[in-house]
Amino acid sequence: MTKGRASGRMATMAGSNRAERVLILASFVNRVGNGLFNTASALYFTLVVGLPAAQVGAALTVAGLVGLLAGIPGGHLADRRGPRTVMMLALAVQALAMSALVLVESWSALTVIATVDQLAAAVGGAAWGALVRRVGTDRPALFRAKLRTYVNLGVVLGTAGAGFAVAANSRSAYLVLIVGNAVSFALCALLLLLLPHYEPLPRPPQQGRWAALADRPFVTFTVLYGAMGLQYATVSLLLPIWISEHTEAPRWTVVAVSAISAGVCVLLQTRIGSRIETPRDGGRAFRTAGLLFLISCPMMALSAHTPGWAAALLVVAAIFVHSLGEIWESSACFALGFGLAPEHAQGQYQGLLGLGFNAGQALAPAILTTVVLGAGTTGWLLLGVFFAAVGAAGPPLERWGTRTRPGRGTADAEPGREPEEARA
Repeated sequence: MTKGRASGRMATMAGSNRAERVLILASFVNRVGNGLFNTASALYFTLVVGLPAAQVGAALTVAGLVGLLAGIPGGHLADRRGPRTVMMLALAVQALAMSALVLVESWSALTVIATVDQLAAAVGGAAWGALVRRVGTDRPALFRAKLRTYVNLGVVLGTAGAGFAVAANSRSAYLVLIVGNAVSFALCALLLLLLPHYEPLPRPPQQGRWAALADRPFVTFTVLYGAMGLQYATVSLLLPIWISEHTEAPRWTVVAVSAISAGVCVLLQTRIGSRIETPRDGGRAFRTAGLLFLISCPMMALSAHTPGWAAALLVVAAIFVHSLGEIWESSACFALGFGLAPEHAQGQYQGLLGLGFNAGQALAPAILTTVVLGAGTTGWLLLGVFFAAVGAAGPPLERWGTRTRPGRGTADAEPGREPEEARA
């Protein structure tokens, strides 16, 4: 009996129904593979293949920029052909592209294969968003929070596994990571066969084919989403450089930052994110995230002006606050991104969001290492104010977006959207 109750609790923790558990497991497997590869990919191409770092960076930049073009049409395809089918095809292409990386010996080959991978990733990302919306219907906020928790856990485990390959520093060890990532794509695609085929939803006759691009509130949210996404590179890129070059904190603090950030997100994502359900909740959560970043950024700046032990404590405290902000930000973007998008065009809208986020990530290194790092303490303070200003736009954006949705305030309003009477 005890064993049965324990297994039941574990199943509930992983999803409230079979479809949710399947998508969570598939996403977890895929992110373990991503963690294996992303952590050590640059080292493989530079140390094993022998390509100059500048060429590797250029190849990945070209691939990333070309990949931006595929998100919206890929999402539209998912809306018209079904998100499961399109996502499975995208995963199959990524599995083949990842397998082909073991044959790379030149810059041109790396560029072509990485571009194919990024195009498929953009299409798959948009289809994944539409699939998440179709699967998580009972308690969507709780499902999305659980999904993100397991996704984060998968990346952590994959990254830890990559550490062994980096320590071994051999061609065979790196090849295991590449093949492991390819297998994760294939396994993820196979797991999606366990999901039902979600039929496309009919498009209203009065709505154009590329409705997302004409939706001004959603386009505005996409820009804000990309801007707030700078917070991810703040942890992964800016803070490690700041700790190493501008503070007296011990070097282990850099490792602690990643561990604490991942741990906080894994432990608290479901607790916090499950409460952020409607677009109105999302607008408020977006503002809360900006305020938390406004607190964490000055704490990071202050670490450069304190002794080593105090700097380490400040950084640890700052990353805890910043990770709370990340949870609120991601939950807000789920609520707004899904809640403001029409049901029949979720893929297209998620493709637009992906374009905004990826564009922000492409610009992040240049902005953070030149503007913020170049200005030192002042740069950190300006970054905090920037995040707070972006977050403050959340509530008015939500009101604008909700006001302009079709069917506002009627019995036919889209799921997850508050009727006007409830908002009065």
